[in-house]
Amino acid sequence: MLSRRYLPSMPSLLALEAVERLGSASAAAEELNLTQSAISRQLQVLEGQLGLGLIIRDKHRLRLTPAAQDYCREIRRALQALNQASLTLRANPNGGTLNLAILPAFGMHWLAPRLARFAAQHPEVTVNLSTRLQPFDFAISHFDAAIHYGRQDWSGVDYLPLMAEDLLAVSFPGLLKTPLASADDILSYPLLQLESRTGDWGRWLAHHGTPNQRPPAMLFDQFATMTQGAIHGLGVALLPLFLIERELTENRLTPVFGPAIPSLGSYYLVWPKDAVPRGPLASFRNWIAAERDA
Repeated sequence: MLSRRYLPSMPSLLALEAVERLGSASAAAEELNLTQSAISRQLQVLEGQLGLGLIIRDKHRLRLTPAAQDYCREIRRALQALNQASLTLRANPNGGTLNLAILPAFGMHWLAPRLARFAAQHPEVTVNLSTRLQPFDFAISHFDAAIHYGRQDWSGVDYLPLMAEDLLAVSFPGLLKTPLASADDILSYPLLQLESRTGDWGRWLAHHGTPNQRPPAMLFDQFATMTQGAIHGLGVALLPLFLIERELTENRLTPVFGPAIPSLGSYYLVWPKDAVPRGPLASFRNWIAAERDA
């Protein structure tokens, strides 16, 4: 239960924030459409409630104490959050929002083409998407859920498995002058890999009978840029098969040796275990599970 003992009134908070931002009671009074004496009364009420001084009164000037300046920064963040909540409510008065952290490649190639169906089935839910490449602390974020690649190693969350991943070694069709006779022949060519998956080429070589290798490779932070690098002849890339179906069909990329191999990780929808159940998240979980099984 929220204690109201140290919960100031909105007029008092607005007065303090305006004085700190504008630098004077007269400017604050003009912005808030109040008199200077009304601003002063609100500040006095706030000081009385908190039991400490917030204002240094120097003749006709008002200055905030250093502690009050820190307090005001927190107030401003809270007021901005309230403002955002009101805007969200006005934008979607009959439903709710789902703030989803996504991985760029999965979001673009798997999720985005399907989201229109979710919007059609659940017009009451507004989905907001933001990119996050690594696990984060849900407790200090605004996200309701996230798309996660890897294993079930994100602490404090529940998991809904979405999709496994297969990796295929591909290049620009003109890069290899002759077909590779064996997997280790690939070491004669420049290799491309994701900076968060530096063991993939070693796993690929071991899968094809050449263990204990960790070849150097040009690093990329996202699959999209690595795909473009491969298309433009920078080297041989290990790419998820579901991301490059069009490039393979259009012959912009071609396999260089062997079939796709299973990746170490899978894709999951994750959400905090201790989260208060919300309708938008429940609707999205049910929908994405049906899409996965379709």
